[in-house]
Amino acid sequence: MPQNDTTLPRDLDFEAELTLRRLKPRLAALWNELEVAEVTRRRFEQRLEHYWNDLFHGLFALYGQRYDFFYHLEQILLSGVRGIASRPEDLQEIDEHRVNDPGWYQSQDMVGGALYVDLFSENLCNLRNHIHYFKELGLSYLHLMPLFAVRPGDNDGGYAISNYRSVDPRLGTIDDLKLLASELRAEGISLVLDFVFNHTADDHDWAQRAQAGDKEYQQFYYIFPDRTVPDQYERTLREIFPTVRRGNFTWHDGMGQWVWTTFNSFQWDLNYSNPAVFRSMLEELIFIANTGVDILRLDAVAFIWKRMGTNCENLPQAHTLIRAYNSLVRIIAPGLLFKSEAIVHPDDVVKYIGEHECQLSYNPTLMALLWESLATRNVRLLTRSLSHRHALPRNTAWVNYLRCHDDIGWTFDNADAEALGINAYDHRQFLNEFYTGQFPGSFARGVPFQHNLETGDMRISGTMASLAGLEYAIEKNDEQLMDEAVRRIMLLHGVTLSIGGIPLLYLGEEWGQLNDYDFVKDPAKSGDTRWIHRPKMKWEYLEELNGLINTGQGTIRTRIFKSLQKLIALRHTLPALAGQSMELIDTENEHVLAFARIHEGNRVIVVANFSEYPQSFSGNKLRTAGLGRFFEDVIAAKSYSTSEGIQLAGYQILWLIRT
Repeated sequence: MPQNDTTLPRDLDFEAELTLRRLKPRLAALWNELEVAEVTRRRFEQRLEHYWNDLFHGLFALYGQRYDFFYHLEQILLSGVRGIASRPEDLQEIDEHRVNDPGWYQSQDMVGGALYVDLFSENLCNLRNHIHYFKELGLSYLHLMPLFAVRPGDNDGGYAISNYRSVDPRLGTIDDLKLLASELRAEGISLVLDFVFNHTADDHDWAQRAQAGDKEYQQFYYIFPDRTVPDQYERTLREIFPTVRRGNFTWHDGMGQWVWTTFNSFQWDLNYSNPAVFRSMLEELIFIANTGVDILRLDAVAFIWKRMGTNCENLPQAHTLIRAYNSLVRIIAPGLLFKSEAIVHPDDVVKYIGEHECQLSYNPTLMALLWESLATRNVRLLTRSLSHRHALPRNTAWVNYLRCHDDIGWTFDNADAEALGINAYDHRQFLNEFYTGQFPGSFARGVPFQHNLETGDMRISGTMASLAGLEYAIEKNDEQLMDEAVRRIMLLHGVTLSIGGIPLLYLGEEWGQLNDYDFVKDPAKSGDTRWIHRPKMKWEYLEELNGLINTGQGTIRTRIFKSLQKLIALRHTLPALAGQSMELIDTENEHVLAFARIHEGNRVIVVANFSEYPQSFSGNKLRTAGLGRFFEDVIAAKSYSTSEGIQLAGYQILWLIRT
């Protein structure tokens, strides 16, 4: 009977044990060949024993029916041995520390920033000179947008990778990256990089070999001789970039074949049903990990597995694949975390989060609903979503952001909206109109991204400040409107800095940078409106901050910077803001969001008014939630008594501690 015959029940635990026993001599031979330190070998073997069953079950579920499964399993483990053998000793010591402190990233000191290296500092060497800036702002987590070698011209903002082991030469070298990682680590700042693992660029070596007719590498992608199979898939697929091109497949003249390209025609989807792809991408992952990165953002996780008759998003095998990578990282580089980038339905987002999958995840629903609450001046939909979507498994956390390099999609749950009497389709159309400034009375200055005229679907581009009304206020030269815009900005920051998880700034937000309309002058960017909210850092703002220049707009920028810097500094002093847990407080006022943060006996009550008009709620609500009669707002240093009604000014946020 063939070993992988599925007609008989299989004892996978027994097979796992037997397989590992058979593989150990091959591993031992490689250890000896590489002359690895005994402590490194011991660490690997201990972790392998611990995670082996999970790894074996996962890989068997993905590839167990292949005749060559055990060959590929052996090659994957040998890649793991080579990976830890090349892992620097200082990173191995960090691994050991984090194994014993699995919640290291959940401190209230963790505050993140994200940036494009070229737009912020031109290159990696110059970025090292700005570490003091990150420290001054209060950051302890730095996400560098894709910086590896990319195809010439349009490269989807760096997400069309030509070489995972080479930094874009315009930004520096791998050695520059390693040096930056080391200096950030010495200053207590964790480094975050992207792992673009759904696709490669069409000029990646694997893709070039496929184009040259190499059958082995053609199996690294989804390549079809005619439209028969692609048309069958297309029946159930959605279009991600409908204004760029229609469908999910691209004709390649050189090969005379069709290639699966979910996003752009130059981004070829990898075929993870081929275990050689899994192993090859593992080797790229470990190479990146060994540069000194602390967190890998897993790009486009929802799309990494394909199955006919489905929408090829969020399939069970995608989760199995990520868990297999997680198991291998726990064995090879356990100090490394995964962050999920799944901009999908809220019920699907949370499925990627767990100790054995992605420890961190972007929180796109919170982002969307904070903007929704700002437009409607109403927190009903936000509160309903938070009531059953904020809690996460142990040793995991949200990454809470207001803007990023990407667009805003209105990813709230239709059922949540309908439970409140809101028509979800109509409400999304309202939000699109509001945030593109088309709705009467809108303060926003966003622009459409990927507007699909057939379905009405649209996403929104724009900087935080322009969406919050600062651009409009400056156009009107109205000081009251400017003040309201700044209050909106600080309200949103005040929520993300306190609600539970890791707050993440897209750098430029700290200055209230406005939309950059000059992106249309660059042919490589002009077709992608997301570049409107990726402005170049203007270091002259520091002169305004230091009082060397004093203009009206400069005063606003300085106010935003200092207010945000103060909030971050306050967050660092409040241990109640560590961790993930959050308890909503019913204020019986639909304009006011309130919640309690409680951690190890420490307590902070957060109250936020999403209306421009003064609001109030019962002081007794505060007393019972905060377990006290007197409180102080640490932001404004003002005292409150629960025997009186709590009054909030327009767009005011309170961080209350008991006195």
